[in-house]
Amino acid sequence: MKIIDAHLHFYKEDYFDEIALAAGHENTAEHLEDAYQRLGVVHGVVMGNKSLEPKEHDYPAFLSYCIGLDTLGEERSPEEQIALVEENLKRRQCVGIKLYPGYHYFYIYDDMLAPIYELAAQYKKPVAVHTGLTATEKALLKYAHPNVMDEAATKFRAVHFVMCHFGEPYFTDAVAVMEKNPNVSADLSGMLAGKIKDFELFCARKKFYIEQLHGWLAYLNAYDRLMFGTDWPLANFDDYIAFTKLLIPKEYWNAVFYDNAVQIYNLHL
Repeated sequence: MKIIDAHLHFYKEDYFDEIALAAGHENTAEHLEDAYQRLGVVHGVVMGNKSLEPKEHDYPAFLSYCIGLDTLGEERSPEEQIALVEENLKRRQCVGIKLYPGYHYFYIYDDMLAPIYELAAQYKKPVAVHTGLTATEKALLKYAHPNVMDEAATKFRAVHFVMCHFGEPYFTDAVAVMEKNPNVSADLSGMLAGKIKDFELFCARKKFYIEQLHGWLAYLNAYDRLMFGTDWPLANFDDYIAFTKLLIPKEYWNAVFYDNAVQIYNLHL
């Protein structure tokens, strides 16, 4: 089975080095490529954490990227930032845009983002949005709640949104948003962290969580709009593949692990 990792981070800094080691990995391109080859992962989509400058996004050939608006505080005018986003979107390796509303305190339906959404629609590239729990205490959940995506998806129907992390743990709300809005997909990344020592024991302890998530995914029955993702380097690859297989019926594995990412991110594989 071929796999696409539809959500990872590829950034060299101490924080990412530490969480990679905790997950049983190394935060290097060489280790990432080796792990991918061992597990049949043929491609990955990086969620940008760097500058808007296209030159800062030079990735190995087995990776594409979403240009991340994680730098809204840059000393650039809105016009300059929009121009740089478009420069990235013109690149084949750039397959989308990534927003971090919980970390930067804005609602994704705000009209200030209309020029960004117009570019996304023009270049037919999705907008991925961090939803659900955040990695820092300073972030605000009200901006990252999946319900916020309902207003954005309704207001900007020409844009295809990706609900990163499936709004974890607000699964009920995430399901409602996706059921109502056909222009919303989701990745299943960011639900595990570190290396799980005893996977069976973990599943037993997390039985409620896993059964609830499995049940809501079955209720939604939109396996053509769900994508596998790891949130590398947060989680162990082997664990995450096994975890995702628990959530998704086997007949949909090819779609969730590979086909949907190819279509949603228009990957040229």
